[in-house]
Amino acid sequence: MTIECTAAEIQEFSGYRRVLAHLRDLLINGRVQTGDRLPGERELALQLGVSRPAVREAVRAMEMIGVIETRHGRASTVRIPDATVLGEFFSLALAQQPAIIEDIVEVRIALERQAARLACERAAEEDLQRLALALEDILATIDDAQSGGDADFRFHAELVAAAHSPALSTVYGTITHLLERSHFERRQRIVETSKARDFLIDHHRKIFDAVVSGDARLVDDLMLSHFAIGAALHKQGATSLS
Repeated sequence: MTIECTAAEIQEFSGYRRVLAHLRDLLINGRVQTGDRLPGERELALQLGVSRPAVREAVRAMEMIGVIETRHGRASTVRIPDATVLGEFFSLALAQQPAIIEDIVEVRIALERQAARLACERAAEEDLQRLALALEDILATIDDAQSGGDADFRFHAELVAAAHSPALSTVYGTITHLLERSHFERRQRIVETSKARDFLIDHHRKIFDAVVSGDARLVDDLMLSHFAIGAALHKQGATSLS
């Protein structure tokens, strides 16, 4: 009896994976678009040769990550996923990995350099106003690690938003929780250094001015040095606290 139950469970899981792969391919290949209805549970089960419970579980999994919406008595429809939902998954998947904060900084460098270059071309007046407000928040919270880390994060998040790249913003949004943690932990150590005020205020202002002037080459150089200086101050702060 135990062997038969285990075999049935394996078969059910195999069917679930088959349905999940099929739905994934439909979405990635563009065969269904936002607002389109998916085939019904019975139709999918017959088409793929799986059980209806397997279909149900796969659809539920897609609902959990926000790419499908199902209402009682109606066919499932495709929707644009919320990056914050995906962010919960990525945060849980990555948070326990060793040295994840250092790795996240490397991801930030890649994403934010491109975002800054694009912002020089695409930033609207509203984007610049939000960046200016974020810059003011950095000044106002210069002596507080938690509020300062939040302000620092908002400035960089607004920089990414000013790039007007949906794909870039979505990827950035999926690691928001880890980015916030990164800003806070780095700010905790940086505020202990003598050069913290100059770096945190002046360098963010230089980045802002470069975006306003539309100088993509200058902003790229500034972003590179921004992360390099930040890493050096972070190390200095760690040494002074040890």
